[in-house]
Amino acid sequence: MQYPEAISRLIESFTKLPGIGPKTAVRLAFHVLDMEEDDVLMFGKALVSAKRDISYCSICGNITDKDPCYVCSDKHRNRTIVCVVQDSRDVIAMEKMRDYQGLYHVLHGAISPMEGIGPEDINVSSLLTRLQADEGITEIILATNPNIEGEATAMYLSRLLKPTGIRVTRIAHGLPVGGDLEYADEVTLSRAMEGRREL
Repeated sequence: MQYPEAISRLIESFTKLPGIGPKTAVRLAFHVLDMEEDDVLMFGKALVSAKRDISYCSICGNITDKDPCYVCSDKHRNRTIVCVVQDSRDVIAMEKMRDYQGLYHVLHGAISPMEGIGPEDINVSSLLTRLQADEGITEIILATNPNIEGEATAMYLSRLLKPTGIRVTRIAHGLPVGGDLEYADEVTLSRAMEGRREL
């Protein structure tokens, strides 16, 4: 069946979102048709506003609507520790924990030779510039994802940062709370054993 052009464009737009296949895009497009016009206008304005009003913090690279971001401008933060993450969503996850009170640095990706992404393609140079400008930083926590790309990025950064004399640590990986040993893969179990601590 041929959809009207406006619906076809809407469906095509939805399919550009991650995790949205053709069937879901059709369902979303028809849901939009059933929405009140004011709700659709607000939805459209929210999309445009997010694209226009959000930028990256000039210090840490996190998404923000004012520069510097709320973390970098918070004077109560521990300014001696910087947690390096792959994505702004990782900052939000860390903030939900409420235990970490240091600063962040967002890489906007991970090293992936298979995809042609090298250190120059992620936010590494600004991290080095930041470390040279701020002699008060004493520890870098590498909190990249526990996958091949995240591990490669963590290894690269640790080798790059060791000569600076700044302490470089890596977040522990292991079994999730509520998880069962029988369902854990070998790498996760190995990491859990490496990261064990005395009780």
